[in-house]
Amino acid sequence: MKRGNVLVIGNSGVGKSTLINAVLGDEKAKTGWGTTGTTNRLELYEPENDEIPFRIIDTIGFQPGILQQQRAIQAVKKWSKECAKKAHEDNQINVIWFCVEGTSRKLFPETIKNMIRAASMWASVPVVVVITKSYSVPEREQNIELVHNAFAAQKRHGGNLRKVIPVVAAPYVLNENAFAAPDGISELIETTNSLMPEGFKTAEKDLSKFILNRKRFLSQSVVTTATAAGVVVGAVPIPFSDAVLLTPTEIAEVNAIAKIYGIGKDEKSKQFLKSIVEVGTVGTAAKALISALKAIPGINLGASVINAVIAGVIVAGLGEGSIYAFEQVYLGNKSINDIDWVKKLIESKLSIAVVEKAKPILEKLKDSSDSKAILKTVLELIATVVGKPDKQ
Repeated sequence: MKRGNVLVIGNSGVGKSTLINAVLGDEKAKTGWGTTGTTNRLELYEPENDEIPFRIIDTIGFQPGILQQQRAIQAVKKWSKECAKKAHEDNQINVIWFCVEGTSRKLFPETIKNMIRAASMWASVPVVVVITKSYSVPEREQNIELVHNAFAAQKRHGGNLRKVIPVVAAPYVLNENAFAAPDGISELIETTNSLMPEGFKTAEKDLSKFILNRKRFLSQSVVTTATAAGVVVGAVPIPFSDAVLLTPTEIAEVNAIAKIYGIGKDEKSKQFLKSIVEVGTVGTAAKALISALKAIPGINLGASVINAVIAGVIVAGLGEGSIYAFEQVYLGNKSINDIDWVKKLIESKLSIAVVEKAKPILEKLKDSSDSKAILKTVLELIATVVGKPDKQ
């Protein structure tokens, strides 16, 4: 089984490096005094034996000041995004250690928010709160209660808290006759090991969600670009029965989205894409939509404006339908052999149901509307009627 990864996160000076050295049994992480912290970039530490079946990622500590906090947050986010690349999958986060200093007797809400923002990509990953420098045994129960209350108030990551563990990572001299001995390290290791199976599953889930959202974002940018091109084509003063002029735009749009979702160029894939384009402007559903949009009562727009709207609606509807279709293939819910399904899907996106929501949106336009205003109107109409892939 491959090693999991633990992300160690918290304020500067909280004792993250000392904790890491205690867990690994070696002086790998640089330590120091004060509250400025010693880590200025993310560091990955490999254990030297099989007794510790996980690696540890030390992070830049949160410091006072917006710029310093953003630097620490962005460093974790950058690391997380790199995990979506093929060469970096083994660096995904499986468990989070959120370090809070026990001597402060406070858990600042801002620190929790910083942790949540930094680890936002790993929204399902288990969290263990480590109360560092927990020298006062009588205060531990109160500190644990403070942590639970603070996390319960959070909408995100609040439900991911699995355990709160007070630790003393290194001996601490209280006076000449007394010292606080190391404590809690074995419990932290055992707890982390027990959470790793869950951590692997949730990390894969979170990583897949991130990749899927990224594909949606990129695909919808393609739809916006193609819709803008369609608006320009539609505004050309020719009868819209010749809307076959949109076909090159539609082909380019569908092919670009297919590439994002990794749809291949073999014969079956080509037939799948062809079936989508065929439902476009030259299809029966699209032609019915054209007639219905032209016949909306009370809309007094010039031919070029209404034609531009119609062209944009068709291109945008085709694009949003394609995103949903390719997403289902990407997720394994559908196959490129499901030609009948995809045709019916695209036809549903170009149905005359669009007309029901069109009038109040089209009323915002004027005969003199430029392409930007028309594009905005079209995208609003499509968002209202067709919806996005995650709402299908």
